[in-house]
Amino acid sequence: MERNLTELTNQVYDVLVIGGGIYGATLAREASLCGLSVALVEKNDFGAATSANSLKTIHGGLRYLQNADFKRMRESIHERTTLMRIAPHLIHPLPVLIPTYGHGLKGKEALSIALAVNDLVSCDRNRLLDQQKHIPNGRVISQKKCLELLPGISTQGLTGGAIFYDAQVYNSERLNISFLRSADQKGATVANYVEVNGFIQNDNRITGVTAIDRLTGNKLDIRGQTFINTSGAWVNKILGMVNQQERSPFGLAKAMNLVTTRPLFEKYAVGITSKNSSADSDGIVNKGSRFLFISPWRGRSMIGTEYAVYTQDPDDFQITEEDINQFITAINQAYPGAKLKREEISFVHGGMLPTTNVNPKTGEPVLAKHYQILDHSETGLLGLISIVGVKYTTARDVAEKVVNYLFKSLGKKSPKSVSSVTPIYGGEIENFNAFLQNAIVENQGKGLTESTIRRLVYNYGSAYPEVLNYLDNPESELQVIKAEIFHAIHQEMAHKLSDVILRRTELGSAGYPGDETILFCAEVMSKELGWSPTKLQQEVEEIKNIFGFTPVKISV
Repeated sequence: MERNLTELTNQVYDVLVIGGGIYGATLAREASLCGLSVALVEKNDFGAATSANSLKTIHGGLRYLQNADFKRMRESIHERTTLMRIAPHLIHPLPVLIPTYGHGLKGKEALSIALAVNDLVSCDRNRLLDQQKHIPNGRVISQKKCLELLPGISTQGLTGGAIFYDAQVYNSERLNISFLRSADQKGATVANYVEVNGFIQNDNRITGVTAIDRLTGNKLDIRGQTFINTSGAWVNKILGMVNQQERSPFGLAKAMNLVTTRPLFEKYAVGITSKNSSADSDGIVNKGSRFLFISPWRGRSMIGTEYAVYTQDPDDFQITEEDINQFITAINQAYPGAKLKREEISFVHGGMLPTTNVNPKTGEPVLAKHYQILDHSETGLLGLISIVGVKYTTARDVAEKVVNYLFKSLGKKSPKSVSSVTPIYGGEIENFNAFLQNAIVENQGKGLTESTIRRLVYNYGSAYPEVLNYLDNPESELQVIKAEIFHAIHQEMAHKLSDVILRRTELGSAGYPGDETILFCAEVMSKELGWSPTKLQQEVEEIKNIFGFTPVKISV
């Protein structure tokens, strides 16, 4: 994957995608697989904004039973299976345990029925050949067993627990990059740090964009037939460049997930009722509360998601110390056994999500439930489409629908989509456990530890040997990291220290990796990219600022 800006300016693309988060990445891959010429530009690094704020959970849509929304359940279940099929190294089953209280809507009886319906709706979920990806049936457990598994939860009215399975992303940043690498392999031209700052029009048709290379300051024009705006919270900013009256109908919510230094629960993701009221106006059943989701993730816990109305400029987004402390208080109220302290928060993920309204009773944002394809030709702007996505899980499915819509709008028959059965970059794995064990055995004689190979396989999948091609001395973990840095620079467009620490490797996405690792990575990148001493210092200060929490400035 090469950042070739000359190529960007030398041809007219069928599709130019603006935004390199998960919706842009899946769309670039889908359009490329369907034979279209595709370019994608991202003003920062790929997946650096809201896509980095994933709770790492690939939901099968059990919560949609509250609305009897079986269509969305089926979509989510299908996409969960699809992601485990095409990205088997990154997506894995996740057991979830919800304590049951009383004998009403939160009781064992009601949840037992919900689990049975969920199993029925997802009856075809285990058609994957790899048994490691199979999702067991849901079940209820006794009060005693629930307390064994979840010590410290509230016992008042506790009747037992409900266990079901979803899936979890080991590294969502690498999932985003892998979709882009797949698009690149099919001929797409992708580039990070290229910011669109205007549109080129011929009467009422968009024919190109003006952009700036944020690494050099050089200006460039990119031509195309159709321009698809997948810029997330920046959708309206992009639209404002062509028509100030053209806007998405959605507002924004600030969303936050916390990573802890210690796991609150070892084996299960746990849904615990928060005391914050959150009513769903469309729900058949409104429980008057919402769940905090606490997931075991890479030896820690990921806790989310906290939402608040956001009305400021997306470029000014930040999570404040007050935001973090309020969330910690809510967590400890919902689960007193956590006894979570401020110093136990190793990282804060923040982003912005679309909303449809504000709950008048609670002041909380009402999140948008359905994606939208906004074709601006309907308001006189030909060649411009905006996509507003609402869910990480179904990004690939939305991409398929967008490409089908695009062909239909051109009066052409859309090719049959193969994106749900075509492995993404690194996903050429038929049986994950067997592949992992073979990789461990094959490399132990080369001086690589089991934990190192395990980490590489979980991040790079079948492509992990590409990283080892850059390895000189396998007996040092720092040398393996050095190989990952070289791979990130030469194969995956890493230009900044934060690109490597947060999005090409797993070094920093769960917390600060330590001064030694930061300085080592900075020095390797400095030597390879020819940084000046001043540039090196700036890069180190920037990454340390990202991990500084007073206030936390999320680089989006």
